[in-house]
Amino acid sequence: MSDDPYKVLGVSKDASQDDIQKAYRKLAKKLHPDLNPGNKAAEDEFKKVSGAYDVLGDADKRARYDRGEIDASGAERPQREYYRNYAGTQADPYATNEGFSDFSGDDDIFSSIFRRGARSNVRMRGQDMHYRLELDFLDAVNGGMKQLTLPDGSVLEVSIPAGTRDGQTLRLRGKGGPGLNGGSPGDALIEIGIRPHPVFTRKGDDIHVDLQLPLADAVLGGKINVPTIGGSVTMTVPKWSNTGRVLRLKGKGIRRADGANGDEYVTLKIVLPEKPDPDLEKLIRDWQLGTGTPHQSTEA
Repeated sequence: MSDDPYKVLGVSKDASQDDIQKAYRKLAKKLHPDLNPGNKAAEDEFKKVSGAYDVLGDADKRARYDRGEIDASGAERPQREYYRNYAGTQADPYATNEGFSDFSGDDDIFSSIFRRGARSNVRMRGQDMHYRLELDFLDAVNGGMKQLTLPDGSVLEVSIPAGTRDGQTLRLRGKGGPGLNGGSPGDALIEIGIRPHPVFTRKGDDIHVDLQLPLADAVLGGKINVPTIGGSVTMTVPKWSNTGRVLRLKGKGIRRADGANGDEYVTLKIVLPEKPDPDLEKLIRDWQLGTGTPHQSTEA
């Protein structure tokens, strides 16, 4: 049985949707496989976190979980009944005599003709069925095939177009409810939900990334590796690059309908070494003194 999604994300049951998303992003940044290569434990934890966010990240699905209609994995609970349980047994206006009560009693020839004709000749298109599919950010922007498990246990193969957006609805023609008397089946309408990514942010068809840059690379410049939605690439950083400087990787964004690609924008964030570096401190002191900048020692 799946863990309580509230406990997995570390939020209370009255947490806002914004708090739930923040909790997921925080855990995803810590556990995402891209940031923990080869760490199976982190990968397993990330799967739990993603599963919990599948349920709580969507307000409607969260409400259904709170009401006990679905379990922590998002699956329907056994006691919930579906239209398939009653198909052909009720709620069909053409499968009952009531619609033709104006034609008097059972011996009325018109009553017999209309009842028989309604049951055997009227073709009706099947009902459209509505589902929701949660995707990882990269699966949505890069596209591919995904499987959607339906409440009755059957599986739909869903083709995800590259650049799919959060809230977009995909239509699978003929994959809905069955038709009546030879009528065509309905469609499956699949609403897409996209989990936020710990590294990438989408703006239109462009990708935005914050990149931590060591002080030496900021001062001296050079080539560094940068993550993109298609994999890591090498980018040249100019000398004397300040925090907040934005560099563009042309064509490394999301593929558009016309076949062209958006861009990736990399915002530099200069970081100091995690451990104090006496040589670096001495260099900065000497530089300050050499340029005439006032310097006040912090040593005892």
